[in-house]
Amino acid sequence: MRETNVEVLRGEAVTLPCSFFTSSPLTRLNVIWTLVPFSNPENPKQVIVYDHEQVMDDLSFIGRVGFTGIPWSADIVLNDTRESDAGVYRCMVNNPPETTELGIGELTLTVLSPPSLPLCQWDGDIADGGTVTLSCSVEEGIPTPEIEWSKLTPEEVPLPVTMDGDMSGSAQIINVSSQTSGLYRCSASNALGTEHCFVNLSIYSTPDSPSGILQGVLLTLSMSLVLLALVLLVTWLHRTGQDGRWRERKEPKEEDDATTKSGTRPR
Repeated sequence: MRETNVEVLRGEAVTLPCSFFTSSPLTRLNVIWTLVPFSNPENPKQVIVYDHEQVMDDLSFIGRVGFTGIPWSADIVLNDTRESDAGVYRCMVNNPPETTELGIGELTLTVLSPPSLPLCQWDGDIADGGTVTLSCSVEEGIPTPEIEWSKLTPEEVPLPVTMDGDMSGSAQIINVSSQTSGLYRCSASNALGTEHCFVNLSIYSTPDSPSGILQGVLLTLSMSLVLLALVLLVTWLHRTGQDGRWRERKEPKEEDDATTKSGTRPR
C-alpha cells in the first residue's frame, strides 16, 4: 500500500492504491478487495474481485467501483462515496505459480461529511423560577461536529454545553425569569461547514412569582383608592343633603319670628 490512510469528501471519488510485483505471467492473477466497515465491523464484505481476467463486484458497490490498471496494478477507484464506505480495506494479491506468501495490504478510508441540519428542542418549566433544558442533536457529520448553544437577543451570549453523546449537546438554564426570554441558537460545526437550528423561549410570570405579587399589590391598592374615593363622595353627598334640609326647616322659623315682632299675626 502506497498510503495507509485515505480521506474523501462524501459523494466524491477516491482512488485506493495497491501495488504488487511478480515474476510470473499475469494470466492467473487473482486480486481481492475486502472491507471491514466502521459502521458494522462484525460483517466484513467483499468489494471487488479480479480472477482469471474476470471482474466481479459486490451488490452494494455495483456501478461505483472498478480497477484502474488491472492486471498491471491492483488500484481501484470508488465513486459516489458514502459514509457506509468508511472502514479498513484489504487488498490481497495472488499470482500462481509463485509460491511466496499471499500479498496483503491494508488502508483506512475515512469519508468526511459536513454536519446535517441539527434538531433543536426544549424541555422544562417556563414559569418564573423554573428550569429549562435546551437540547440539540445532529445525525451526520465527520469529523464529529462540535455543538454550541448561544442566546442571540438582546445580544449574543454563549451558554455552557453538556455533551450528551458524540452527536448531541444540551444547555441548562436554571431560575428562569423574563430576562431569559429570547431567541436561542444551536450550532453544529466541523471543518466542512456549520448548520444551525433555533428555539424561541417566552417566560411567563405566575401569581406566586415576585412580579405577580407586585402586580397583585398594585391592583389591590388601586381598588382601595377607588373605594375610598367612593366612600368620601357618598359621605359628602349625604352631608350636603342634610345641610339642605336643615336650611329649609330654619328659614320658615325665622320668617315667623319676624312677623311676630312687627305685630302682624297670621290669619
